[in-house]
Amino acid sequence: MPFIPHTQDEIDAMLAVIGAPDIESLFDDIPAALRSGPLKTVPDALSEMQVGRLMQSRAAPDAGALNFIGAGAYEHHIPAAVWDIATRGEFYSAYTPYQAEASQGTLQLIYEFQTMLTGLTGLEVSNASLYDGASALAEAVLMAVRLNRKSRSRRVLVPASVHPAYRATAHAIVHAQGIELIELPIDPAVGRVDPAALAAYDAEDITALVVPQPNFYGVLEEVDALTDWAAAHNALLIAVVNPLTLAVLTPPGEWGAAGADIAVGDGQPLGAPLSSGGPYYGFMCTRMAHVRQMPGRLVGRSIDADGKPGFVLTLQAREQHIRRSKATSNICTNQGLVVTASTIHMAILGPDGLARVAAASYANTHALAEKLRPLGVEPVFAGDYFHEVALRLPVANAAPVLERMAAEGVLGGYELGRIGWPDAVLVCATETKTEEDLQRYVDTLARALRS
Repeated sequence: MPFIPHTQDEIDAMLAVIGAPDIESLFDDIPAALRSGPLKTVPDALSEMQVGRLMQSRAAPDAGALNFIGAGAYEHHIPAAVWDIATRGEFYSAYTPYQAEASQGTLQLIYEFQTMLTGLTGLEVSNASLYDGASALAEAVLMAVRLNRKSRSRRVLVPASVHPAYRATAHAIVHAQGIELIELPIDPAVGRVDPAALAAYDAEDITALVVPQPNFYGVLEEVDALTDWAAAHNALLIAVVNPLTLAVLTPPGEWGAAGADIAVGDGQPLGAPLSSGGPYYGFMCTRMAHVRQMPGRLVGRSIDADGKPGFVLTLQAREQHIRRSKATSNICTNQGLVVTASTIHMAILGPDGLARVAAASYANTHALAEKLRPLGVEPVFAGDYFHEVALRLPVANAAPVLERMAAEGVLGGYELGRIGWPDAVLVCATETKTEEDLQRYVDTLARALRS
């Protein structure tokens, strides 16, 4: 079957029936300024072999670089078995199996995923996933506003140390609903929120407080003090976490005296490769008391009349299942294939394996930072960091230095000049980096600084 099944005669016949002169006239409602016209970088039709060669040539510039960029997307080793299993016919489908007809196997996998996420976050309930980490934060803000009925302000404190893309996404989704996101500045000396700064909001009605751990700069926040402030001031606590780091860090459910109310993040570090930006998925966990305001769907385990265990969609708060006005959210709520890979990834590594990966990432990042000190490279912040670190280079502008490193095949980090630190870069060295890789980074940066 050809990709475009209609002949020109058939197209002309259909246009004649509807009274349109040509296909372009069908798009008259779209303003001309918004129409791209012919795509200059997309060639005319090619044979399958030609397309294959073109794709290889386009992908070649991306291959072979030694990557030290994190900033929300992390390079980790993924055991070959993960995607070999995830792409088996039983799992691999163009259809997202999220409706009531989902198979027992799919339901059990989601149930296992939920169980593992609750284990990592220390909270009681996990949903089946969300679109990505940024939209999961937005959903958590909406959920907090629904939950906190004592608060009338619909004001949420969001530290400047939350990932910039997450803050922008959350603002785009919630601002039209009358929810105000108030930026909470960080202490520029340590790179995290100063809990004492929250005293400025002691007398105000705050619906929720967002706390990243580690934050965008890799720095560890004082989560216990921040959580206790939220609990003492009738504000819900939303944690934004990297799930891999929870293998060794205190889980959000155990922060402070009461624990976080909601934990969200992106599941990419758990078995999803760096594939030009996605697909990734978001996760969300919460307390049992909040479960009815949780967006998405939950899979539960039950027993039938014969006493045999089975898995069922226990909660489905979308308009496809309930009245539209009662739906908590209609966002994509099951990134089935990536969640499948993550579940397999976590099962293969186990708690000990995840902890070793997290510990190795911590050790490599700290080792690299120490190796760079003789070059005059210092951490921007004094706060302890985990798997990535903001480094200040001995130049006024880090961007040209990163370009020279890239020319030698080393991606030297995220350019923090984009958000106000022109002389700094955010560097990540996961467990994938060897001693030779770290030394290559040092040598390459030394040459780039001299150029």
